[in-house]
Amino acid sequence: MKKQFKSIVFGALLSSVLSSTVSFAQEKTELQYFRQNSKEGLNVFETPKERGGDFEKVRVFVGGDFALQFQSINHSNSLNNLVELGSNFNLPSANLNLNTQLADGLRLHLRTYLSAKHHNEAWVKGGYLQIDRLGFIKEGFLDGIMDYTTITFGMDEFNYGDAHFRRSDNARVIYNPFIGNYIMDSFSTEAFGEVTVQKDGLIAVVGLTNGKLNQNVVVNDNTDNKPSFYGKLGVDKQLNQDFRFRLTGSWYLNNGTTTGTWLYGGDRAGGRYYHVLDPLEGNSNDFEGRFNPRFKQMTAFQINPFIKYKGLEFFGIVESVGNSEEQGNGNFTQLSGELLYRFGGTEQFYLGGRYNTVKGKRNDSDASDIEISRLNVGGGWFMTKNVIVKLEYMNQEYKNGFNAASIYNGAKFNGVNIEAAISF
Repeated sequence: MKKQFKSIVFGALLSSVLSSTVSFAQEKTELQYFRQNSKEGLNVFETPKERGGDFEKVRVFVGGDFALQFQSINHSNSLNNLVELGSNFNLPSANLNLNTQLADGLRLHLRTYLSAKHHNEAWVKGGYLQIDRLGFIKEGFLDGIMDYTTITFGMDEFNYGDAHFRRSDNARVIYNPFIGNYIMDSFSTEAFGEVTVQKDGLIAVVGLTNGKLNQNVVVNDNTDNKPSFYGKLGVDKQLNQDFRFRLTGSWYLNNGTTTGTWLYGGDRAGGRYYHVLDPLEGNSNDFEGRFNPRFKQMTAFQINPFIKYKGLEFFGIVESVGNSEEQGNGNFTQLSGELLYRFGGTEQFYLGGRYNTVKGKRNDSDASDIEISRLNVGGGWFMTKNVIVKLEYMNQEYKNGFNAASIYNGAKFNGVNIEAAISF
């Protein structure tokens, strides 16, 4: 706790110092080709191709995220070997965000987890360089192509699927209408490079990663480093003032036996539900509430419909991930449907629900399917475009496929959560 407190204090002081140094810069200009870290960033997926501010000189923009929860959750299982949970506040989480406009259409992003569930100490989540103009090579260079093209590379999250645009990233919870992320949470920070093309509502993404969360150059007898390839095709149309339709399909392919296992387990922050399914004896798991198939040679597909008609909003996930025959020929399917109604003069209020299921086998020879389901019901209030308060009831159940000695046999947890957050 002392380490976490020091991290938060250090982050606050650093933010204050940097903010005072660059406040003039932030008054003068805006970041280019950028998703706003506020309510204005809701339902923004790929970064827009609108330029935003004009470039005058190198400028640093400092931002942050802070989130605090009050949790009242109960849990149980067939073994009756879980710690007792009470109702109380969780330790707060915090991010420090640095964005630097290096040149016209050339931007750098860096995010540090100042305090997280899984890392009490400050920890760099990752960063990337985004290129939307090539004028730094020669004025007007390939402008006809770059009007529609974005090049991104770094050590950060990569653009597989649309679900990662609506999830909580440690303390940056402002885009997530609920508190937990999806059960099979496709989010990883890896060395990657990708090209995105957006034209007349059509979207295409192609990229590759090295398939690893933890980077290491040491080679041993088990080393089988092979890159992961991913992509996305879709359409996103504002058909009229009231109606928007988006539909995308994404894929992720990996053939290495020591790479690719992180697609559903690459988040260093930890789960958003604290101490659920912690055993009385043994180590707790900071990532409980999620499910990671831990496949190696995997093929994953994710389809995401998004519809917004006035204040009514639907987002869905249809996802399948399978292992190779050599690795057991396992397969899991994830389904999720999220329906919200946003209302108020600026749609500052919302109510809604999400139902999420995961079902499948780790190996083709398994006797029965694993089945996990979660229901979220709740709402929120954007007090300002940078401040949000959420209230939810959630219920998660582990229904089938776990042996009698497993902590997940007959397991469930449910209760009420309140989350307050600031992002800027």
